[in-house]
Amino acid sequence: MNRDSENAKIMQWLSPLDPGTIHSILQDRRFEGVGDWFLQTREFLEWRAGEGGADKAVLFCSGNPGVGKTYLK
Repeated sequence: MNRDSENAKIMQWLSPLDPGTIHSILQDRRFEGVGDWFLQTREFLEWRAGEGGADKAVLFCSGNPGVGKTYLK
């Protein structure tokens, strides 16, 4: 077994999920406008415009499973 196939096998074992496929499926299920209210709040806009902007800051969205976090833009 070569090194690349061994690495791929290990990665599949560690995380059997396929993030690209899952993202595509969820993107197809999203309704237009979901989460727009959140993206227009003062708090979000201030965070986005803050020092370093969205490129250097982390936005953590917590919530119970199934409440719609995945469907935000």
